[in-house]
Amino acid sequence: MKMSALLQQAVGQKLFRALDAQFAMMLASDEQPGVMLAAALVSHDAGEGHVCLPLSRLRPKYCFAGRQPELAEQLFAVAGTADWVSTLLASPAVSDNDEPTPLKLIGDRLYLNRMWGNEQSVARFFGAQNCAMPIDEQRLADVLNQLFDAAADTDWQKVAAAVALTRRISVISGGPGTGKTTTVAKLLAALVQLSAETPLRIQLAAPTGKAAARLTESLGSALRRLPLTDKQKAALPDDACTLHRLLGAQPNSQRLRYHSGNPLHLDVLVVDEASMVDLPMMAKIIDALPAHARVIFLGDRDQLASVEAGAVLGDICHYVNLGYSSGRAQELSRITGYSLPPGESEHASTLRDGLCILQKSYRFDSQSGIGQLAFAVNASDARRAQSTFTLGFSDIAKRPLRESEDYALMMADAVEGYRNYLDLIRQHAAPEQILQAFGEYQLLCALREGPFGVSGLNERIEQALIQKRLITRPAPAISRWYNGRPIMISRNDSALGLFNGDIGIALEREGGLRVWFAMPDGSVKSVQPSRLPGHDTAFAMTVHKSQGSEFDHTALVLPNQFTPVVTRELVYTAITRARKRLSLYTDDKIFEKAIVTRTERRSGLIEIFE
Repeated sequence: MKMSALLQQAVGQKLFRALDAQFAMMLASDEQPGVMLAAALVSHDAGEGHVCLPLSRLRPKYCFAGRQPELAEQLFAVAGTADWVSTLLASPAVSDNDEPTPLKLIGDRLYLNRMWGNEQSVARFFGAQNCAMPIDEQRLADVLNQLFDAAADTDWQKVAAAVALTRRISVISGGPGTGKTTTVAKLLAALVQLSAETPLRIQLAAPTGKAAARLTESLGSALRRLPLTDKQKAALPDDACTLHRLLGAQPNSQRLRYHSGNPLHLDVLVVDEASMVDLPMMAKIIDALPAHARVIFLGDRDQLASVEAGAVLGDICHYVNLGYSSGRAQELSRITGYSLPPGESEHASTLRDGLCILQKSYRFDSQSGIGQLAFAVNASDARRAQSTFTLGFSDIAKRPLRESEDYALMMADAVEGYRNYLDLIRQHAAPEQILQAFGEYQLLCALREGPFGVSGLNERIEQALIQKRLITRPAPAISRWYNGRPIMISRNDSALGLFNGDIGIALEREGGLRVWFAMPDGSVKSVQPSRLPGHDTAFAMTVHKSQGSEFDHTALVLPNQFTPVVTRELVYTAITRARKRLSLYTDDKIFEKAIVTRTERRSGLIEIFE
């Protein structure tokens, strides 16, 4: 059988996307079956979030994640390739240099051309372009001493501020409650004090509207507590925007207003929730920056990577445990007053010198079950994670999910979780109060489909709320809309100012039913349902979609059968969405397997920095 027919067969079995097969058949004919198969696989992997395809994975056992092994064997038998390098480079669609071909073979990694270009751009930016900024060390030390309290042990927040103030590009990573926002507030205050003669244009941004709103609120609160003059406060930003708004996303277009030919008008950019920034978006940010601009990335390196390709923050932070270069350690020691020993390795020293990991959690202490559980999961320690639920912590609970009665109890818990905001709707409370109350509880899951996924859970929660007479839903054939329906935007609409991840609540008011949203600046706005971009009901959302948000009470539902998307990073991310309470619904074996299964994102970024 010809390769093209086999690829179509794989599409029919939903093992490949139609896009993967079409791309492969555009690049190669059936006379080049090896090139055709490799093109389909690299396209498929890009859709799965991988930046490149190592040639070592061009084997039947890696194809389709072990599903349909007979078809996989047949594909590779037809490909008939023993020497993949020679086979690929014999095609005009593949090059191993700067020639503009659809595919790039760099060493033993095969890339889509655009992914290769993006990876090179990011590597240059965090490596070669990360220069030291001229600074008066003594003056900087004095300013930092005013902003940070004296501490006997190393204050990593102070070190992080020193790192960011002495490098053009810096990355500050830390888990929940480690004070990333407090650190940024103080380092921005220091920047304003150090550049009083030349006011700086400072911009704050985050990947989603929810994350931008949180950054606006938390940073504003932190800045108000600092001893700054009115003039200094006026120099600081009031709110954050989404990355799409920052870059000037155009409606119904891939074009951006800001790029290398029309750079952003700013001197300092702070990007929060950087773990959510995928490789193509990172490349777009870099492309739009003016040459002089400072950039500070904040995020938790242990969270889920973006839905799209790459795990940039995780790759960037790969070398952080190697410490600072000798000269850099001495510089930071002089500025902060702490003794920072240098690392012994010479690998990626320029990159490492712009990194700092915050190591102390101020939110979760020894009395916090959420903190203890997050630590155990992040360490892939399944035994410790299980034992955490037996230690009497009041803020975490694990429920079984084996029988139909277990599922019914979970639905009852969800009804109680959402009761408060629905009660406020009946009391005709203000939209902002209702939106805030909705964020008190959130059900998270790993999957999109099925009874343990977004679609199934949303339908069942709606039915449970109807039975309790908390909502009144019309027949689906008439309308999906009803008073109190929560929705999440799934497609950006810059004209409306709504972006992927924004949460809205449908409310009946005198003017009819409209959907209300909280804006990053703290205001609220309403939109007619008919004008909304793509959206889904949001009683349940995926853990991916919850990134950048926090909820007083977070409930996590894991499926009753293991699937590769249920990983340590997914569970850790869900746990750290909880401010005060966490409820986990799972079978113990699924939970334990998830903790020891890591998310894999293949790229060449780590190797490039070596």
